[in-house]
Order: sequence, then structure tokens, then C-alpha cells
Amino acid sequence: MTTPATTPWTVAQALQQARAQGLDRVDAQMLLGAALGQSRAWLLAHDNDALPEAEQTRFKTWLQRRAAGEPVAYILGDKAFFGLTLSVSPDVLIPRPDTETLVEWALDVLAKTHPEQTCHSATGIQPPRVLDLGTGSGAIALALQHQRPDAHVTAIDASEAALRMAQSNARRLNLPVRFVHGHWLTPIADERFDLIVSNPPYIADEDPHMAALGHEPRQALTSGPDGLDDIRQIIAAAPAHLPPRGWLLLEHGYDQAVAVAQLLSAKGFINVSTRFDLGGQPRCTGGQMPA
Repeated sequence: MTTPATTPWTVAQALQQARAQGLDRVDAQMLLGAALGQSRAWLLAHDNDALPEAEQTRFKTWLQRRAAGEPVAYILGDKAFFGLTLSVSPDVLIPRPDTETLVEWALDVLAKTHPEQTCHSATGIQPPRVLDLGTGSGAIALALQHQRPDAHVTAIDASEAALRMAQSNARRLNLPVRFVHGHWLTPIADERFDLIVSNPPYIADEDPHMAALGHEPRQALTSGPDGLDDIRQIIAAAPAHLPPRGWLLLEHGYDQAVAVAQLLSAKGFINVSTRFDLGGQPRCTGGQMPA
């Protein structure tokens, strides 16, 4: 009689092993569900089901990677954002729920300045032009294009690898975002947009929290001694690419709202205000060009 190469775990035992290795319960359920091709609800109803050998081996490998600090999104290769499932890799920042605050604000601005039209040619109204700076996986640009199919959305990133990932997401989701390679506003020197949005790097170079973010691209996270170098560049360059009453909306750190608001006001923006994320932290600050 042959002995199985691996002693089968039940679903309950697999989750117990994950907890013993220090994994968060939700992370463990997400990884096990993905390994088995089942939902978290299915796991709860099948505690005593045995794991097939291949799936158990895959789950063990994933546990080791997660225990070493690799984010779940990189292990599974995707992340949900604003109703879309986006492919992600270590070439791009993992989309965060807090960034949905920026998307919601952008949609509110567009609803007020450019109410959605089913046929712009019939009304003579120009569709809104939207620019996403530092698009990464394409999360913000694709979410806006999905919610506002009438908009002309452009996305820029300095990383060719990030742009390839964003373009792949756009093709899979069938969303016609235009992607441009370059540093911030440099590659679109003569263009103007009704709305510019960005989730730029905003963590200080020596921030102690960087140790927990070692698997994500550093260039997408840090920005100088106070974390504001890239935000300063964007605010300085944006007015040349905004028409009268155009908007600039920026995500930033929880303790940077006052500084970003001052930078916007100093550059001539009006109606400067801040929006708060799901945890009640000041997360996005923006302003409007005067008429």
C-alpha cells in the first residue's frame, strides 16, 4: 500500500495552520478560497472537506509567501477596486480602498461640470477630458472611464512596466483609456484637461512605515524629505494644462492636507477643499482654476 505524499488537511485545519503562522483570518480565507477556486462563504460551509494534494501544496506555498510579508494581491495577481478586478504585480502599487475617495470626488466634479451625455454630437457639448497622473495599474483612470464612458481619459506613468500592466487591464476590461509614457505632465505639453487627478508618491523618504511596504515599488511611494516633492511638481505644472474652472484633485498622506491646500492656494487655485477617507482621515485635497 502506498503512502500519500502529503497528509490531507481539511478546510478547517488549513485555516488553523494559517493562523498558527500569524496570518490574518481574512487573508487566510482569501488565499485558501483562491487555491480551491471557491468563495469564502463556501469555506465556512465545508470545514471538514479535505484539500486535494495539488491545492494543498499551492496553499502551503502561498502561506510561506504571505508569512514573508508579500501582499495577498501580489500572490493572487489581482485586486478589486471600485467594482473592477485589476491585475497587479510588484511593478505597480496595489490599489487601496482609500483611493476610491479620489475617484468618488472626481465623479462628483464631472457630474457638476460635465453632466453625462449620451450623444455629445447632438448637443454640441464637448465630452470631458480627464487626466490621471502616475496611473500605475490604471486603477483611477479605468474606474473613471468605466463610470463615465463619455469621457476622454488619458493616463500617464513614468514606468514602462506599469504602463504595460495598465494597458493590459484596459484591454481586458474593454475600456478605451489613452496611455502615455512620461514624467508627470511633461509628455502632454500642449494639451488641456477639464480634470486632472493623481495619487502620486507622498511618503517621506525616511518614513518608518516604509519597512512594511518593501514589496511595492519604492518610486511609487516616496517623494523627498517631507513626501511632497512630486505634489509640488504637479501643482506647479497643472495650471498650464487646465482651462478656466478646471479642477486638480490629489491624494496625499493623512497629515499633509494643510500643506497641500497651501500649495494649491499659493498657485492661484480657488475653492480649495479636502475630502476624508473611509477611516475619517483627510485623504484628498483639490482646487479649481479661477474663471
